[in-house]
Amino acid sequence: MSDGESRAIGALTAYGLPYAVTRHGRVGSLAEAAAARGVTPADIIKTLVIRRAEGDYVFVLVPGDREISWPKLRAHLRVNRLSMPDAETARAATGYERGTITPFGSEHSWPVLADVTITGRPISMGAGAHGVAVTVDADAMVAALGAELADVTDPVAL
Repeated sequence: MSDGESRAIGALTAYGLPYAVTRHGRVGSLAEAAAARGVTPADIIKTLVIRRAEGDYVFVLVPGDREISWPKLRAHLRVNRLSMPDAETARAATGYERGTITPFGSEHSWPVLADVTITGRPISMGAGAHGVAVTVDADAMVAALGAELADVTDPVAL
């Protein structure tokens, strides 16, 4: 078990959240990840690190079939500018490399903002290492993390 996976699983356990781990190795797309995990793309939750200001970040949880709506997100956070940090900055802010980021076990406890569409179902999200995911109840995860729910995404355009 990698250090990242160990931190993520340890945090889930500390929160008392029931979870199931899926290890499937590296995948090349959302569709491959969904197939490997036995879920739909909508059930995969991406954890994105968004920079609000120098040294100030927020985790945004986005379903796989949706994308951040930058106007909605800026309006919700009441800021004019947001950005996604480069890989090195994201790692420094979370302790996880891109593609493995999760709010569970992050080296900094940034606020968590979850899109409203994730609730009411089991979801699959990264667990601190490539090809490792956890399935958790979305509502229990939102409550454990003290995540704020908001309409901050749009469906992915086909």
